Amino acid sequence: MPNNSNIPTTGFVRLSAIIAPNGPIPVSKSTWWAGIKDGRFPKPVKLGPRITAWRVEDIRSLIDSGGR
Repeated sequence: MPNNSNIPTTGFVRLSAIIAPNGPIPVSKSTWWAGIKDGRFPKPVKLGPRITAWRVEDIRSLIDSGGR
């Protein structure tokens, strides 16, 4: 997987900052949600009724592990 230098070091990130074409993880939105269901990708955090985000630490850990 690509370098994770373009995401912050702590906090939360939205899906558009995680997956392709803007993010470091080269998967589609449907593949991402299927991976969450299968347990391959980290679970999201609901910040509000219409706001879903992921912990930066979880995303960095996923990138560092190579998606395993």
